[in-house]
Amino acid sequence: MRGLGSVIVLVVIGVVILTAFLVGWPRYNVYRQEMAGRAAYAQAEQDRRIRVLEAQAALDSAQLTAQAEIARARGTNEANRIMADSLGGPENYLRWSYINMLQETAGRGDRQVIYIPTEAGMPILEAGRRAQ
Repeated sequence: MRGLGSVIVLVVIGVVILTAFLVGWPRYNVYRQEMAGRAAYAQAEQDRRIRVLEAQAALDSAQLTAQAEIARARGTNEANRIMADSLGGPENYLRWSYINMLQETAGRGDRQVIYIPTEAGMPILEAGRRAQ
């Protein structure tokens, strides 16, 4: 009898396990899908936050670059104004700037540039070229 009782107990245990599996598996699938959905939602939220932070960083960078360019332009403008005022006006500043450029150009190589003022205030550009 003992053998028949053990077989019945094993069959009952098997039926209970099979019933638990048949009932529990669909619930586990629902739970697993719910957790996968939550994980996907959390990942999407994190990706969105990252994109927002990257866009904000790009905007901040562009704004600071623009402010730096404006400050540089104002500084250049102020320097040009001071220089023009100290030389007696914009025409004299342009003349000085041109002469300075000619001096820098002459200092680069072995050629010589000769500045000859004319009535119009413009130099004769070909005057410094000599036959080799």
